[in-house]
Amino acid sequence: MKAIIIDDERLARVELRRLLTPHKKIKIVGEAKNVDDAIKKIEELKPDLIFLDIQMPGKNGFELLESLDTVPTVIFTTAYDEYALKAFEYNALDYLLKPIDPNRLEETIDKVILRNQEVMSSELSNILKEDDQIFVKDGERCWFVKLSSIRLFESEGNYVRLYFDNNKPLILRTLNYLDERLDSKTFFRANRKHILNLKWILNIEPWLNGGLLVKLKGDHKIEVSRRQAIKFKEKLSL
Repeated sequence: MKAIIIDDERLARVELRRLLTPHKKIKIVGEAKNVDDAIKKIEELKPDLIFLDIQMPGKNGFELLESLDTVPTVIFTTAYDEYALKAFEYNALDYLLKPIDPNRLEETIDKVILRNQEVMSSELSNILKEDDQIFVKDGERCWFVKLSSIRLFESEGNYVRLYFDNNKPLILRTLNYLDERLDSKTFFRANRKHILNLKWILNIEPWLNGGLLVKLKGDHKIEVSRRQAIKFKEKLSL
C-alpha cells in the first residue's frame, strides 16, 4: 500500500519512516511538511494511506481532510490526545500518540491490512450498477431500493445518508467505500461529502472558484469542487 507521511517536523517524519521499515506492505512514496504541500503530493501520488499530524503551521490536519474530494485511509499521528474524538468523526482508522510505540504502530498496520483485505474480498467489491437493488435498514424501517432511484449520497462521518423518494435513511458505510463500489457511469463524486446520480441532474451553473452548482430533481443543490468540475465537464462533454 502506498503511504505519505504528513508532518511539519522533519525528525518526526524520519522517525516514523524508520518505524515503518519492518512493515514491508507499507511503501512510503512521499512526505509533506504542511497542508498545501500535502494536497499536491496526494493529488500526484494518489496514496492509499496517509499518516497525518494535526497541529501544523497554517492549516491543520482536519482542514487538509476537508479540502480533499477523496480521502485516503487516515492514521493521525500527534503529541496531543484531546483531538481523538474529533479524529474519528473524520473517519480516521487510528490515532497514534507521539512518541509512537512500535508495538502500537504494529497494531495499527494490522488494522490497515485487515481493512484492505476486507474491501478486496467483500461481496460488494463488484461494481454496483444503476439497475442493482440494495437492502437498506435504518432503525426499524427497511427498504429494498433500486440504485437508479437514489439521487444523492451524503457523508455524515462514518455514515452515509441516502436520498430516494421522500426517504433519507442512514447506513453504516463511508462515502469512500461507496465511491469505490458505485458505477462511475451513473454516479459522480462531486466533493468531499457528496456523490450524486447523474441522471437526476436538473441543471448546472458556474459557481465559485471555478466550481459548478448542480441542481437535482428534488431541489438538492450540490457544489462540484473546482478539481472535480474538470472531471465533471469531461464526463458530460460540456
